[in-house]
Amino acid sequence: MDGLGELDERISGCRACPRLVEWRESWQRGGIARTKRAAFADWTYWGRPVPGFGPHDAPLLIVGLAPAAHGANRTGRMFTGDRSGDVLYRALYDIGLASRPDAVSADDGLTLHGVRITSPVHCAPPANKPTPAERDTCRPWLVQELHLLRPTLRAVVVLGAFGWQAALPAFAEAGWTVPRPRPTFAHGARVDLDGLELFGCFHVSQRNTFTGRLTPEMLRGVLRDAARAAGLHPFGPTPQAGGPPAS
Repeated sequence: MDGLGELDERISGCRACPRLVEWRESWQRGGIARTKRAAFADWTYWGRPVPGFGPHDAPLLIVGLAPAAHGANRTGRMFTGDRSGDVLYRALYDIGLASRPDAVSADDGLTLHGVRITSPVHCAPPANKPTPAERDTCRPWLVQELHLLRPTLRAVVVLGAFGWQAALPAFAEAGWTVPRPRPTFAHGARVDLDGLELFGCFHVSQRNTFTGRLTPEMLRGVLRDAARAAGLHPFGPTPQAGGPPAS
């Protein structure tokens, strides 16, 4: 087993945050108030920290927020089994970076091409809101993952302001120079960190995708730009300066 494989195993056994341990494992035991969503009544939830997913030599990294209670906390794989994941994996498939357009379970055969997905918090938090202390406690895992990816990593897409704020200190701890003052999050933001291209993108949450704040076209656009910065060759047009996209 290589370094990232060992790291993923260690992440899966972490019990550092009591509030998150109680929340994630209560789903595993039958859910808060011992109930599950009816659609998942026959599932035994993963109920552990969720490690990163994707090749260990990926030049492109996607950083989210935290596992969803009925998504990755149920299936054991990042962005798998919920509507946010449906949007993300569909976009990755559309540009040629995923082998299938949906993510149902950890054994569904999905593979990623040149891209890895992780998060700054590895446990599902109540109301999808980790505390600053939980974010900081989890940061060493992200720092170690960045260290291990550094030989091949060329670009990063961060989904949402929380992930952006959590990721910047991790990049600094992993050895990249982060500008001062720290760059602010914005959709479409692009920052050079010593040759590592950092991209901001609205999170693929239902609140953003259902309201149209983040459209599939917007998501594909950021992912294509980041993939090209990483040296990958995504499907889709390359915008031409001063004119419409190439056909």
